[in-house]
Amino acid sequence: MDYQLLPAIRQYLSTAEKDHGLIGAERKAALLKIANGVAASLAATEKAALIYVCTHNSRRSHMGQLWAMAAAAYYDIQGITSYSGGTEITAFNPSAIKALREAGFNIQVPSAAVNPHYHIEYASNAPAIIAFSKKYMDAPNPVADFIAVMTCSHADENCPFVAGATLKVATPYQDPKEGDGKPEQEQVYRERCREIATEVLYTFRLVSEMIKPV
Repeated sequence: MDYQLLPAIRQYLSTAEKDHGLIGAERKAALLKIANGVAASLAATEKAALIYVCTHNSRRSHMGQLWAMAAAAYYDIQGITSYSGGTEITAFNPSAIKALREAGFNIQVPSAAVNPHYHIEYASNAPAIIAFSKKYMDAPNPVADFIAVMTCSHADENCPFVAGATLKVATPYQDPKEGDGKPEQEQVYRERCREIATEVLYTFRLVSEMIKPV
């Protein structure tokens, strides 16, 4: 199915696409590994799953998961599913949610809970993503045949082997938590959201080039 991105997200990504030239060569090499893995899985099975992993599954991993689904829709790549998880369970951080909402995601705030389950829409005709903090091996995440994308150094170092992953690639991002409680807090989260969106979009741009008909 061709998912119709929410207009604000499409606009956000069209702007982020212009920043692909700013991504460094070393980083592009890591993103290429992910793209190659996705393209190979699509060629073999017509589907590809990714799990974005960070220690607490509260900020960067959620951003990776959501932007992967949006980026796949942006380039009209079928068969993509993305997930997120951690090595510990906390909660989806409110500042990360605010940054994602400002970027265009429709996020429904649930009733109060220690670890709320948020309903997140990125396309008008796509099922809502249920986002909450979980370990990477917890449901609804797949337990096999997925690509593990490590979004923080701590999780990468503490999970040298991710059970069930066909590929593990580290693309660590600076933790926006460092801005918590400071005057620049919201800007730090916006910047990290934009950085992750730009790099995930670049990854799926590569995928689209790999799988397009000759």
